[in-house]
Amino acid sequence: MSSEPDALPCDEELAGFDDVEAFCEALIVERGCSEHTVRNYRNDMLGYLRWAHRSGYDPFTLAHKQLRRYLGELDRARYARTTVNRRLSSLRTFFRWMSAIGRLDDDPTAAISGPKLKRSLPKTIHPADMVKLLNVHGPAPGVERTPEDLRDEAVLELLYACGARVSEASGLKLADVDLVQRLVKVFGKGSKERIIPIHDLAVEAMRLYATQGRDALLNGRSSEFFFVSSRGNRFTTDAIRKMFKETCCSAGIDDSLSPHAMRHTFATDLLSGGADLRSVQEMLGHASLSTTQIYTHVSPERLKAVHAQAHPRG
Repeated sequence: MSSEPDALPCDEELAGFDDVEAFCEALIVERGCSEHTVRNYRNDMLGYLRWAHRSGYDPFTLAHKQLRRYLGELDRARYARTTVNRRLSSLRTFFRWMSAIGRLDDDPTAAISGPKLKRSLPKTIHPADMVKLLNVHGPAPGVERTPEDLRDEAVLELLYACGARVSEASGLKLADVDLVQRLVKVFGKGSKERIIPIHDLAVEAMRLYATQGRDALLNGRSSEFFFVSSRGNRFTTDAIRKMFKETCCSAGIDDSLSPHAMRHTFATDLLSGGADLRSVQEMLGHASLSTTQIYTHVSPERLKAVHAQAHPRG
């Protein structure tokens, strides 16, 4: 190994930077990954390139022993195990892509496993807190709601009504919303399409936004997206996350919650209400039933009720 370089160059000058940029472009074009996902991959890979430069390594000719040193450095820096595993997953995806396009012969991550994780339960929102959250942008005596209020209420109602991901809500198009049939068509990971029903309260909020809020936000402009910003552009994932955080603060509830907690709560509440696992899997867009099964662990009351009803000696 060569001596440690004196200074770290800017990212554009790092060995492998162009390959990382091409990889990120492939994630968008070939896999249909969201901006948020691509940004995470890019940040993970740039962090790896910086480490390789500091350590004097060629980032693409490392053996698995050197890659273990990289993971070890992350561990010593007290990164969370989930973060270490995510960075390893990014490396795996990148090196597999490099192998697939003929840039590498071997995948150095094939023999490496990440740190074991304790299986944590999805973070859900308490029913009382959910009511507070959904009421922040709702009607209030003596208060005139803005177009932004109508939009934000509609976004939150949609997230809870159908378990949509933030990227799916942001990417929802006007043509994919059928308020008469109470259905929305969303495009999930890998651009997989699914059609999800929504309930009357969500329909009401979305119709009010569509008829009174959306045109005001567009102000004469046009957009194919259902949810738009105050400038008439697509309501981005970052903007939705910021709105959600601000709404949590206004509601006086845990501001460490993320919009994804709406998705977790949707799944948990459906199972608690008697929905079958396969239907919930379909609505969430999970490729594997095992991914959906984690929600059974956060609804022990439902499992007890099913057991009592179905068991001969229950």
